[in-house]
Amino acid sequence: MKPFRFSTAPLDTASLQDEVRDLSCGGFAAFEGWVRNHNEGHAVTRLEYEAFAELAEKEGARIVLAAIEKFGVTRAVCVHRVGSLALGDVAVWVGVSAAHRDEAFRACRFIIDEVKHRVPIWKKEHYVNGDSGWVNCERCATHGLEHAQAHDQHEHEHPHDASPLSPLSPPGTTIGTTMMEPDYSRQIALREVGGAGQERLRRASVLVVGAGGLGVPVLQYLAGAGVGRIGIVDADKLEPSNLHRQTWYALADCGQPKAELAARRVRALNPEVVVDTHAVRLDAGNAERLAGGADLILDCSDNFSTKFLLNDIALRLRKPVLFASVYQYEGQLQLVRGDDSSPCLRCVWPQATRDGLVGNCAEAGVLGPVPGVFGSLQALEALKLLLGLDGLAANEMLIFDLVTLNTQRLRARRAETCEAHGRAGQPVEPPPPPDDLVLEFSTLAAAADRGFTLIDVRDARERDAEPVPATSLHMPMARLLADAGGLALDRPYLLICATGMRSTAAADLLRSQGFRHCRSLRGGLKALKVSA
Repeated sequence: MKPFRFSTAPLDTASLQDEVRDLSCGGFAAFEGWVRNHNEGHAVTRLEYEAFAELAEKEGARIVLAAIEKFGVTRAVCVHRVGSLALGDVAVWVGVSAAHRDEAFRACRFIIDEVKHRVPIWKKEHYVNGDSGWVNCERCATHGLEHAQAHDQHEHEHPHDASPLSPLSPPGTTIGTTMMEPDYSRQIALREVGGAGQERLRRASVLVVGAGGLGVPVLQYLAGAGVGRIGIVDADKLEPSNLHRQTWYALADCGQPKAELAARRVRALNPEVVVDTHAVRLDAGNAERLAGGADLILDCSDNFSTKFLLNDIALRLRKPVLFASVYQYEGQLQLVRGDDSSPCLRCVWPQATRDGLVGNCAEAGVLGPVPGVFGSLQALEALKLLLGLDGLAANEMLIFDLVTLNTQRLRARRAETCEAHGRAGQPVEPPPPPDDLVLEFSTLAAAADRGFTLIDVRDARERDAEPVPATSLHMPMARLLADAGGLALDRPYLLICATGMRSTAAADLLRSQGFRHCRSLRGGLKALKVSA
């Protein structure tokens, strides 16, 4: 009997009750959440539920087991529906048996409250008018028994009703008898802003590419400042490993598209902001369309291909792009104005750096405040640009080391031979890697049996923490790329790293240097652990 589980079929409450029945118990309490025909003024026809199952089942089981220990009950079970539900269906069922009724009541209440607050489950409401919308169930939770008294005063009719005090309440919600509206008085008080500056912000349109560690503080401060229109581009879904630096989101949000989560937060923070949501990857086919209406583009991405693509778009559309990037404890800011006289990324680096040659947050690691600092600086520079204030010059790069707190300003020149300026910013994406560059193996021993020499490109710290389960050469990527002279051009090599990103980039570069039989392990060591 799993203490927490999902079901795609209608719930048989009688059978579930039998699961928790115990003849030694004198108390039994159950909670049923039903699908009703309305919510927040909308007539509802049906609901859909989805969940980030891998995380949800573990978290749900922890909650049920914690309730058993906390309240001394004998048995407890929680089952939640997923898929499409009709009106009147049971969406969630909690059952608890205990020696006495009080423990059963309190444990049942604890489980449903904690599940609704902590477990990544969300629903899509389908309305009579044909509209629909996803709603995170965490929004309606009253967290913990310490809030039970306040909760009883505003008892929900349904487990998925939204509290009027929820941070995700829709625009226009009243609190008490007062309609809450954004208040920009603290920044309007600045002589450099004033009423005229606030109007400039209201009329401004900004495209933010990336809603992660950099994008979260950027979006928070732009929305808070009253920037009138914000576009959000991000194709990724939230993962638990993101949360230590992307603190706008919640554990229960995992599995949902970041672009949609960020848009929801922006609207909750400032209902006056118009939000355009694009849960897609920026590429040469859509970049010009997505950036066309923006006054300013902010690069909050974590890969070089996106950065160089935005550089080309800046030149083509003659729009400014403000770039930010982080690596472990340091980061940098750079402004490309998009005009003929100012330098661009390709003036300094004519060939775009391959993705993976420099580790991103997943590969290199990062402390949460680091992208927070640089995202905040990026937001500040963006507001200065929109307000017409002095800021980062178009010919300089700001580098900030957060360990030593040292800053550097590096100056760049407009390269007369820059191809990006010469072709008027026609977007150029790097060619895709060869089809046979990445190979998949169930074990490293299988790769060795195929005749491959294994090369571990991770650094010594990574290798010591997680040795590879096979004989291999150890050549950290920086040393490998600096001097691969010890390798034979005609010998088959399989490069290995943590997730396959660095090894693929390194193999691609070595291919271009004549190592025709160089390959990368698909998914890296992480994929081997999953398949094991």
